[in-house]
Amino acid sequence: MSTSFQQENLSKALHSVLADKLSSLQAQNGELTIVVRADDILTVSKMLRDNSALSFDTLIDLCGVDYSTYGDALSAKYGLRGKRFAAVYHLLSVNLNHRLRVRVLAENNDFPVIDSVTEIWPAANWFEREAFDLYGIIFVGHPDLRRILTDYGFIGNPFRKDFPLTGYVEMRYDAEQKRVIYQPVSIEPREITPHVIREEHYGDCES
Repeated sequence: MSTSFQQENLSKALHSVLADKLSSLQAQNGELTIVVRADDILTVSKMLRDNSALSFDTLIDLCGVDYSTYGDALSAKYGLRGKRFAAVYHLLSVNLNHRLRVRVLAENNDFPVIDSVTEIWPAANWFEREAFDLYGIIFVGHPDLRRILTDYGFIGNPFRKDFPLTGYVEMRYDAEQKRVIYQPVSIEPREITPHVIREEHYGDCES
């Protein structure tokens, strides 16, 4: 079966099964991406897993996204509607040998919340913790939503686009106190390579 024919069949099945819960479906570079509402992610996930025409039994990956600097043109093209944060799920059907990307936009930019899918795909556990840690997305119903990559005392979410590259605090071992302490970042921006403007014809060789 050709890839295009398989993709067409999957598109028809998605429209038929998900119906009005399917906000949009895009085909690009041989891949399908669907967008669903945050309120529908649990219902849609169960349909994607349990319906025999879809049978997405495996969650390969889940990641957070910050669209804050995506640009008006791309935001309009992909229907972001001013939504800043999203969770993106990569699914695989082992039985039917097809793949799908699912995008879910959090409704509140100041406090992004999306339901956890750990009960549907247990592999989501650590992926959701990573998105929570790096982007500050809250996954409601997660059994153990703690930071997973940053330190326990870390402040902020380092993959948000407004997070400073130097961070807010730094940690070091204090020999007098005999413990690790946190303090404001002491790194100062510096220009390592000066900008040099050469004269016209600099370095030209005479023939």
